[in-house]
Amino acid sequence: MQQGCGIRGRSGGKMITADNLKRIAAWSRELSGRELETACAGITEKSYRPGEFIFLRGDRFDYWTGVVSGLVRMGTVSRGGKAMTFTGLTAGAWFGEGTVLKKEARRYDMVALRDTRIALMDQGTFFWLYENSVAFNRFLVVQLNERLGQFIGLVEYGRTLDVTARLARSIASLFNPILYPDLSRHLEITQEEIGALSGISRQNANQCLNRLEKEGLLRLEYGGVTILDLDRLRSYGE
Repeated sequence: MQQGCGIRGRSGGKMITADNLKRIAAWSRELSGRELETACAGITEKSYRPGEFIFLRGDRFDYWTGVVSGLVRMGTVSRGGKAMTFTGLTAGAWFGEGTVLKKEARRYDMVALRDTRIALMDQGTFFWLYENSVAFNRFLVVQLNERLGQFIGLVEYGRTLDVTARLARSIASLFNPILYPDLSRHLEITQEEIGALSGISRQNANQCLNRLEKEGLLRLEYGGVTILDLDRLRSYGE
């Protein structure tokens, strides 16, 4: 682990290319040539194994972070030992801008649920774009607003909905067009991973998923799920 930044995982070694950045980060497609060049110069990639922490609550992790591939769980563990999941992050998701802007320690854990590759933008590059790029600032405003709405929803349905509805909303949150702009209606995810993101056991997740499939909201497939009715999934339990 590198001292002072909390980085875990295996280094990718090379600076990211402009074409690759545009592929994995929708926000980069609106940058000017100079802005794109600066962004690429400040980003590296790292790989993480299943169960490996990207960072822990309290880490000084001074990077804005994107998911290149894989699946990541955002959550924490209470003082009493109870694990809480906030949300899952799939390829195309970028997170942690609030913490970078406030220059504070992380308030949650991030753990890879499968083999995962992460893009890391250093703090200096982040603030250069923040101070010089209108397109980047426009993205940040939309991103922060969408993330706030997501977490308000998580608090609401975590307190008021039954387990099937919570699982339905958890899956639906992975199909947010702002936070995950390039995701199709098919998601490669196992029932065990869905359970981990929903805070329930694999057995309970299986029962809930079968119920949602019978109601025509999704289709279970080998190693994944295809969403058939996203609107109903988002409002399930109301």
